[in-house]
Amino acid sequence: MTSFDGLNEEQIKVIEKSRRRVVDSIGNNMDLYGVTLSIGHLYGNMYFREGPVTLDDMGEEMGMSKTSISTGMRTLMDLKMIGKTWGKGSRKDLYEVEADWHQNFVDYFSIKWRKSMEMNVNSLNKSLTEIRKLRVENMDNEKLVAQTDLDITKMTHALHYYRWLGRFIDSLESGDIFEWIPKDEK
Repeated sequence: MTSFDGLNEEQIKVIEKSRRRVVDSIGNNMDLYGVTLSIGHLYGNMYFREGPVTLDDMGEEMGMSKTSISTGMRTLMDLKMIGKTWGKGSRKDLYEVEADWHQNFVDYFSIKWRKSMEMNVNSLNKSLTEIRKLRVENMDNEKLVAQTDLDITKMTHALHYYRWLGRFIDSLESGDIFEWIPKDEK
């Protein structure tokens, strides 16, 4: 919960309005991470909370069912945008937002890109094996050799791209990317 102790009603309204605007923006842009508007709003609301929350807390605050909140929390945990935390005296699971958006970006995109890259590299390697075999078995067919050479060139070019993408992902995961493009800390 956020404490507004010592603030007047007008100040609280301004803060709440500005937070709602940011939460709405986060919610509307979370499709980039493959999540729904409501899960984006969940993250945005948690972002402005002071301290960890329970499923019940967030369900009550957002007017959502426990099932919907649980699904949203699980999605945000899978994306490493929130994590479970320990709370003295609490028997319920507590969740806390990962406020480092640089790390959120790294975690999400490196996981997604690596998975996609590996799937595409496997497909390319399998296809290259098949096309090279076809080429070797039909060396006397000039048209087939020309077509397979073209396909081999294109597939090899794609593999070069995926090797580069792998190095890029490595630079994200190691943090080296921030040496080349520093975080703006101010």
